[in-house]
Amino acid sequence: MAEVIEISEIEKKEIRNAYNRLYRKIRSSLTDEDKDFMAKAYKMAYHGHRHQRRKSGEPYFLHPIEVARICSVEIGLGPTAVICALLHDVVEDTEYTLDDIRENFNPKITTIVDGLTKLDGLYNVESQDIESPQAENFKKVLSTLVEDVRVVLIKMADRLHNLRTIDHMPVHKKLKIAAETNYVYSPLAHRLGLYKIKTEYQDIYLKITEPEHYHEIKENIEATQSDRESYIKEFINPIKKRLKKEGIPTRFLARIKAISSISNKLKTKKVPFEEIYDLFAIRVIIDVPVEQEKSICWQIYSVITDFYTPIPERLKDWVTTPKGNGYESLHTTVIGPNGRFVEVQIRSERMDQIAEKGFAAHWKYKGVKDQNSVYDRWLNSIRDVLDTQHSNALEFLNDFKTNLFSEEIYVFTPTGDMRILPKGATALDFAFEIHSQVGYNCTAIKVNNKLVPMGYKLSNGDQLHVTTSKNQKPNENWLKMVVTGKARSKIRSAMKEERREKGELGKEALQRKLRNMKVDFEENVETVVNFFGFKNRADLYFSIAMDSIKLTDLKAFKVEQNKLVLKETEITDTPNTEISPAKTKKETKKRKSNILVNGEPADQYEFVMSPCCNPVNGDDIFGYLTATKGLKIHRTSCPNATHLMANFGYRILKAEWTNRVGSNFVVDLVITGVDSGIGVIQSLTHEISTKLGINIRSFSISGDEGYFEGKVSLVVINKDQLNVALKAIGKLNGISSVTRIDKSSHL
Repeated sequence: MAEVIEISEIEKKEIRNAYNRLYRKIRSSLTDEDKDFMAKAYKMAYHGHRHQRRKSGEPYFLHPIEVARICSVEIGLGPTAVICALLHDVVEDTEYTLDDIRENFNPKITTIVDGLTKLDGLYNVESQDIESPQAENFKKVLSTLVEDVRVVLIKMADRLHNLRTIDHMPVHKKLKIAAETNYVYSPLAHRLGLYKIKTEYQDIYLKITEPEHYHEIKENIEATQSDRESYIKEFINPIKKRLKKEGIPTRFLARIKAISSISNKLKTKKVPFEEIYDLFAIRVIIDVPVEQEKSICWQIYSVITDFYTPIPERLKDWVTTPKGNGYESLHTTVIGPNGRFVEVQIRSERMDQIAEKGFAAHWKYKGVKDQNSVYDRWLNSIRDVLDTQHSNALEFLNDFKTNLFSEEIYVFTPTGDMRILPKGATALDFAFEIHSQVGYNCTAIKVNNKLVPMGYKLSNGDQLHVTTSKNQKPNENWLKMVVTGKARSKIRSAMKEERREKGELGKEALQRKLRNMKVDFEENVETVVNFFGFKNRADLYFSIAMDSIKLTDLKAFKVEQNKLVLKETEITDTPNTEISPAKTKKETKKRKSNILVNGEPADQYEFVMSPCCNPVNGDDIFGYLTATKGLKIHRTSCPNATHLMANFGYRILKAEWTNRVGSNFVVDLVITGVDSGIGVIQSLTHEISTKLGINIRSFSISGDEGYFEGKVSLVVINKDQLNVALKAIGKLNGISSVTRIDKSSHL
């Protein structure tokens, strides 16, 4: 708990003003009961948090007030959610209990507040039974989705305010919070249609993990603002005049692409900022009755393409067929003045509200075009994942994340019913999407009347027919053929049931064996489990049934007082497998290091630079304490960082470089350019070795049809030297791009 500091009169006034601003925004929608609950929530939360302060030093109660404001203004939730947002930390962080909430509020508010309360104190992070406390907490929150989606929406508002005020946190805590956000909250925001919030999540994540890259893009955006505004005005003017003449009520918005989105383009296209032309999108929003929306959207498309040439393959019609999260809009890309590509989004005011506020706005228009079914379909698929028994929370979380897909395909049953699946889904995924039993008993699948393998990847418009047999059962190979959480969880569930049934046979065999040895089963079965090295009885029983272990090996025991005791010749030392930082300390030879771990020299740890991202001196880094391989040092921008920090936060250690240079680091680069056939290798090696004095560890190059790609490994002393090399190579004639690369995933 933070230091107790009384709230000053100035701060009390600040709190009252913040609450009054919130109250004024929602006053018109409050019933008498809502007003009573609002007053109670304010008093309870104010009293509970009265001695608490945030890292910034401000009174803690300002945080729940701001979370409530985000719920109301930015997400569009109603009074119940606002009341719950005011109370969201009360049970976790104050003397009030869930019983106090139950006594003062209705059952719905009690349920939501309970869903918002974390698992702190229930699990010991060192416990071997809980592999990831963070995943356990995610599971509890996400499990409330099917009961009341407001729990997750309030949690997302809470996370958004924490990110907006994260500057006062230490770097290693920022990284953990950012990783959790990117791992679960960003894809969840996308799935619920909260695009604005998703974008802010991703921008702040980039700002924390790659601050230099983030600020470079931000500065470039600001530097080109005036030119961009002039261009947008030139583009819009003729369209605006035509639509005004035709009497269509329209407004225009020009939105700059998110910094995180621009970053992705820079990385995937491997081009400089100046060569990215679609930095903004122009939105045309019409105010017409629902029944006219579709036809007017296409009418505006026709007007736009009268002035500018469209690019047919970049036309996206989400007006006729909305996305799985309810998003509706007509997108096109046209060639504007000076040959620049411009993305145009055409939508109605209703569609725009849904696009901005997602789920909450969606339900405001419930009944329009059967909007409620959009989320009903998705929530039903989540129920399937929730109802399945998972081995641990990490397995659940991985299955759940596959339901948060961003790209979709549309496929059809033999009768023409449309099903929405994630891009990359297979024919077997479709079988489970139809019904769990259809998936279990699937023997063959036809796509467009042609027999295909079960792992066949589906495309938009495919029509499928599934053949089943009662004798068919899922097997482990099926897990490699599916991508959806529903299919994965159902296959695992079926396999576990079959494993349990076979395990019963193994249990009976063990019971007979112990009976013959004249010892009690319950008193000795754990001894047998440990002897064969299993974690639990179920694994032992299954292995006996599958004949992968032999009960004849129990001859290693003798019987004393009705108990199995290992014969002396069989006793061996059992290594201690407990995970702790102390285990990684070196007992003998130490080495000099230029890294600090938790503020202490890393010499005392058995550590390595992780091969998946190859950190160099100057990179932002963190330490990850593995279960068996000591400490690994990763870059904060490592492709594995998000997964590690989001699921194993208690294993993350603060790491930083000291100022001195003491080591060499190997960095891999990919260089592309125009293959002139003359002097490419000589030019590159001369620049790197002769001019920069950097050693080349390896170099390979290949060219085809006027294009070449080279891979080079350099030995550098720090990040500054690497940056000099990147800039120098990039300026050479014929070089299109030079990029630092990570190796394949290797935790």
